[in-house]
Amino acid sequence: MSLGGMALFAILLTMVSLGRAKSSSACEAVGNCTMDVSHIWGQYSPVFSVPSTIDVSVPSGCNVTFAQILSRHGARAPTRKKSDLYRNMIQRIQSSVKDYGKGYEFLKDYDYHLGADDLTPFGEQQMVDSGVVFFQRYQDLASEFDPFVRASGSDRVVVSAQRFVEGYYGAQDRSTSSPVKSILVLPEAEGFNNTLNHGSCPAFEEGPASEIVDAYQKVWLGVFGPAINKRLNSKLPGANLTLTETIYMMDLCPFNTVANVSLAASDFCRLFSMDEWASYDYFQALDKWYGYGKGNPLGPSQGVGFGNELISRLTGTPVDDDTTTNSTLDSSPETFPLNSKLYADFSHDNTMSSIFAALGLFNSTMDLPLKYKVSPRHLHGFSASWAVPFGARMYLEKMQCSDASEELVRVVLNDRVVPLRTCNSDRFGRCKLSGFIDSLKFVRSGGLWNECPYNG
Repeated sequence: MSLGGMALFAILLTMVSLGRAKSSSACEAVGNCTMDVSHIWGQYSPVFSVPSTIDVSVPSGCNVTFAQILSRHGARAPTRKKSDLYRNMIQRIQSSVKDYGKGYEFLKDYDYHLGADDLTPFGEQQMVDSGVVFFQRYQDLASEFDPFVRASGSDRVVVSAQRFVEGYYGAQDRSTSSPVKSILVLPEAEGFNNTLNHGSCPAFEEGPASEIVDAYQKVWLGVFGPAINKRLNSKLPGANLTLTETIYMMDLCPFNTVANVSLAASDFCRLFSMDEWASYDYFQALDKWYGYGKGNPLGPSQGVGFGNELISRLTGTPVDDDTTTNSTLDSSPETFPLNSKLYADFSHDNTMSSIFAALGLFNSTMDLPLKYKVSPRHLHGFSASWAVPFGARMYLEKMQCSDASEELVRVVLNDRVVPLRTCNSDRFGRCKLSGFIDSLKFVRSGGLWNECPYNG
């Protein structure tokens, strides 16, 4: 990012921050904020029904003939690296703070026990529920076809797929004696092509992408973080929390909350205002957009392989791709069938962000900072909490309608119809199948995969 661009970005974000300061509440001063903020935790939000301007039900006179779900795993514990950082921060607070401010007293006896990486019981139930919903929405197809299920090889993703399968078959009063056998697991090992997990593009993995994210997040954190950091340190004298640890303190709200089966809000949630959570939500969106989405030059290319597999499934033709697809698996009807009408794939938020970018779902979000002057979740813009929360699910439907000569395609993301603006969608957000395929020129051409070799 140029210095001029960074300066403009900083000015815009400062203007937003100043505009918000006038309406901030006082609940955060005494740690008793009680509003529901679970929909503005970025990628750590539990999935919820995103407001849709288009009815998500199947239009009258139409029958769904194909349905693909692409799902993120359910709610999890922090990653191992983050869990260690959180634990060390809490231990330092408890060893150095003697006088806890009002509303912060719970920290004195707080026991950090979040674990690392695995799904929480709530996260497992999310996926059972997702399987039930998928069956109920597409039960006409389910009466004739079983879904073909794949999962990226991380334990939490595989377990998510298993729980989904349990919910799906449980909803139709059928049992599957061994859900694991009905799931194709794509290893996340180095050198194994996996369309459900990025990792095959050295220039993306080892290049300057993280610097782009760090630059944007650093500026935004510098706008909204200092006031929060000052308050935390005044309430916890001796803790000497850094700006980065300010974010860690906020992270502990969603992670402790999803660790409860009841989803009861954690005490950490009470320490921050609604405006502060909105800023946090945007902070997380910057990571997904500039790290893995359209804001990263190579981000969309990480989703090209899945895009070409999707084209293959929609058209019943062999996969044509030289990026992340596994040619051995995709050439076999056992591991990549083309005769099913129901498909279920399970992945991570980062790769899903790239897939959405490859499919052009958020092409109208040309510049996040500028869009943020309107709203962090502009109607056609991007938000991590709206796009890739825990348990996120994209449905891609193909339907035959009595008033159309050609099959139509549409996307429903977390219960919101995403209008397919790259192929002249109709009032129901749908495109003709041929128009949708034609619009995926970036996918069909391999994206920028030729730029993947990296020499440092």
